[in-house]
Amino acid sequence: MKNKIVSPEAAAALIRSGDTVTTSGFVGIGVPEALLKALAARYAESGDPAGLTLLFAAGQGDGKDKGLNRLGQEGLLSRVIGGHWGLIPKLARLAVDGKIEAYNLPQGVISHLFRDIAAGKPGTLTHVGLGTFVDPDLDGGKINGVTRDDLVTRIDILGETRLFYRAMPIDVALLRGTTADAAGNVTMEKEALTIDNLAQAMAAKNSGGIVIVQVERVVAGGTLNPRDVQIPGALVDAVVVADPADHMQTYGTAYSHTFTGRYRSDMDASAPMPLSARKIIARRAAFELPINGVVNLGIGMPEGVAAVAAEEKLLRHLTLTAEPGVIGGLPASGLDFGAANNTDAIVAQNQQFDFYDGGGLDIAILGMAEVGADGSVNVSRFGPRLAGAGGFINISQNARKVVFTGTFTSVALDLAVMDGALQIRTEGKVRKFVDRVEQVTFSGPRARAAHQPVLYVTERCVFRLQPDGIALIEVAPGVDLQRDILDQMAFAPIMEDVGEMEPRIFCEDPMGLDVDLLHLDLNSRITLDPAGETLFINFEKMRLRDDNDLRLIRDRVTALCGPLPAKVNAVVNYDGTQIYPEVEDAYGAMVLDLEDRFYRQTTRYSGSAFMRLKLGRLLSRDREAHIFERPEDARTD
Repeated sequence: MKNKIVSPEAAAALIRSGDTVTTSGFVGIGVPEALLKALAARYAESGDPAGLTLLFAAGQGDGKDKGLNRLGQEGLLSRVIGGHWGLIPKLARLAVDGKIEAYNLPQGVISHLFRDIAAGKPGTLTHVGLGTFVDPDLDGGKINGVTRDDLVTRIDILGETRLFYRAMPIDVALLRGTTADAAGNVTMEKEALTIDNLAQAMAAKNSGGIVIVQVERVVAGGTLNPRDVQIPGALVDAVVVADPADHMQTYGTAYSHTFTGRYRSDMDASAPMPLSARKIIARRAAFELPINGVVNLGIGMPEGVAAVAAEEKLLRHLTLTAEPGVIGGLPASGLDFGAANNTDAIVAQNQQFDFYDGGGLDIAILGMAEVGADGSVNVSRFGPRLAGAGGFINISQNARKVVFTGTFTSVALDLAVMDGALQIRTEGKVRKFVDRVEQVTFSGPRARAAHQPVLYVTERCVFRLQPDGIALIEVAPGVDLQRDILDQMAFAPIMEDVGEMEPRIFCEDPMGLDVDLLHLDLNSRITLDPAGETLFINFEKMRLRDDNDLRLIRDRVTALCGPLPAKVNAVVNYDGTQIYPEVEDAYGAMVLDLEDRFYRQTTRYSGSAFMRLKLGRLLSRDREAHIFERPEDARTD
């Protein structure tokens, strides 16, 4: 068996002009830096190889010179098909200027495409991307005018419309692992992720191409545990031992034992975030976290939600995930994004997207750059600035609930929190809430048709996507509705029942969010009088968000009233209560059932006229609902 260990220069010499090349990596994790350097150096010196096609899923770069930025030399690439472009400005500039053919396709689709190419399939068939800019009815994922080939086609199958993403043979796969033997068997024990390395290697090999893997070290043949081998030697043509400077675990961290999953860290020891716009937004978004649910947090603004969840002691009640394959633990941020501490598991990226695309996420909390009047969101393209979609389309389109987060305006926004109120000292120069987004990364109309719950959370207000448009539902204390919100939007939101954002969000101390989300105070909220004749239910400022919330209420009422010999009178306080639209009908059905079983008479009160109307609609299907404006009226009824 031949020795497959070669120099970086010898590896780069295996790539020919016109080849289709794929590379591994996620931000700065698993990027074959030494191989990219060698390829870039060879082209700079000789002009060869030229006219390459580059296919990659996740963004691979530091936003400056590393990663795929090394390939940003005019003539080296002729076509680039990628998922996220925000971290590779040198390639993005070539794309925007029309110097290369360029496509932006969903990261998860490309991840699945590797697997389908390996299996010899003609392409990937999926619903992902419908209604967004990758849909052929819009842009087909094309970035510029010189890009003409259609890689995406609409297909009707079994009465449903799907998108078909065309496969292509891969000539070269540039990958990365930790340890190799002379036969090319590769392990990844010190890598923070496994990403798509195996699928990419199989795709190249079954296309008749070659596989080159960068590693940290080489060991004797026969010494690797076969269960640790992630890329079998039968798939590998060459192995390059990288200089340590080109083999950092992430672009932000040379090496962390906790990122490998072999050790755990004390997550409760981290310092709380300062009370900034980011923390305000993260705190409000955290109110939507589903207990015992599976969560995806996007890069940027949403990263703060993990820090808030840690501060509020909620992490043990959530499963946080990240698209490259992280399940559980606390996702890292910045140039460490994609790695995580205290994970439960690390799976392949394509398997993670299987789970996401199938609806496995209970909630996704993502960023937003533009929001249109129809509820659509743009995070991918802004004039000459090409960010790309990454996994955003897969995640936002398929999560059971989506919360978009971001400041209300941007560029030079200056604000402060004083005495529990928000002060906007300097308004941002760029409006985010526009008539129509420049590029549709998330389709509001499609979300409405699918009855997908969607919130838009900013530092000063919160909106909800409704069947008839975007509704303003909360305003921060200290904010002027007209000056600070309506005058800063390009469209008029629906305003039926606008409440105040939770005051605790604007205080320095922890919010006690675990009490709210775990309903630790439910026993004190639902009580019987000593005589066992009146049931008092206090839903003041309570959020009834999902089926689990309803189950806990039902169980508490049943536990109190079930053993009683007779029905009771019930008095219910709905002041400041929020019943989310997605559970309104289920809540009404539950209350009517409890009334039939346990209540002699029910009186309710709420200071909100809108809540009284809502309750009247929900609870008066077969009987008259008694809903008063003041508690004293309810008690004397």
